[in-house]
Amino acid sequence: MRALVLGTALTALALPALADGFTVTTPAFKDGGTIPMPQVCDRYKGGDHSPALAWSGEPAETKSFAITMFDPDAPTGSGFWHWTVFNIPANVHSLPEGAGDANATTLPAGAAQGRGDAGMSRYHGPCPPVGDPPHHLQITVFAVKVDKLKLDADSSGAVVGFNLHFNTLAKAQVTGLYGQAKAP
Repeated sequence: MRALVLGTALTALALPALADGFTVTTPAFKDGGTIPMPQVCDRYKGGDHSPALAWSGEPAETKSFAITMFDPDAPTGSGFWHWTVFNIPANVHSLPEGAGDANATTLPAGAAQGRGDAGMSRYHGPCPPVGDPPHHLQITVFAVKVDKLKLDADSSGAVVGFNLHFNTLAKAQVTGLYGQAKAP
């Protein structure tokens, strides 16, 4: 019974809910739509390019932004972090396609990428197990209340998420779906 009460208390500590008026979009897919091959992992013959993103409507107190791409459907017991970017200056409201790629130079000055669950500090496109139902890839933009999170390229998705938990003013999200019915 104590664990149930503790679990209930922890639920109340969740990150701020999606904020009205704070939105994120991508030309790559509609919210709830299929993620196209340019954004899919290279293992499935995709381009492994991060999608172009644009966001607006953040709270006036925003001092920086962070972005995560997370797959809650991954068969790991804890989901799968595909991408984390943090310390994006508050005056930046978009990233071009490929900004999170391995050798890209288009992230804004001061922004950095953390280490995803594939072990790389870059974007890693979706590649759920063949035969799984389509996974939900959640791309979230966080309005952050500090200029800089004290993180680096070795910071895991969980560590980035932990820091965002205490520093988020609001968040906006777009979700794409991807699955492989059979091997490519």
